[in-house]
Amino acid sequence: MNHTVGIGEMRVSSRPEDVLVTYSLGSCVGLAVYDPVACVGGLIHCMLPLSKIDLQKACANPCMFTDLGAQVLLQTVFDHGAEKRRLVVKVAGAAEALDREGVFKIGERNYTVLRKVLWKNDILIAAEDIGGTSPRTLTLYMDNGRTTVRSRGQEVEL
Repeated sequence: MNHTVGIGEMRVSSRPEDVLVTYSLGSCVGLAVYDPVACVGGLIHCMLPLSKIDLQKACANPCMFTDLGAQVLLQTVFDHGAEKRRLVVKVAGAAEALDREGVFKIGERNYTVLRKVLWKNDILIAAEDIGGTSPRTLTLYMDNGRTTVRSRGQEVEL
């Protein structure tokens, strides 16, 4: 069953029939995590790098922000039986789609914050498709952890 993960949303599953998908990853960053032994994984679509810009929104929806959302996703998959040492992590997005002059660098900042959160948790990125100017669709297949990125009409496995 397909489950759409919207902007500022997260979904975790251990059901092999589930497919988690998030669309329109422009400057936003998508994080897919999967534990192949526990067969649990999750997907998040974070819009902004740092929660400190709006603490009220951060309290209401931590998944909107990369610094909080990545932590929430990790903790949730751990709570469902995933182990850090087995976690396969894949990242997509962080484009310059809405900021071609590079004034705000939201995509770049989202990616930097995400890498910092993962580094602090001693977690490495297995594969990524980031940067550029094209939006992406990120899909996580729960039956085996396969992760794909679709952009410009082409789909590739990460």
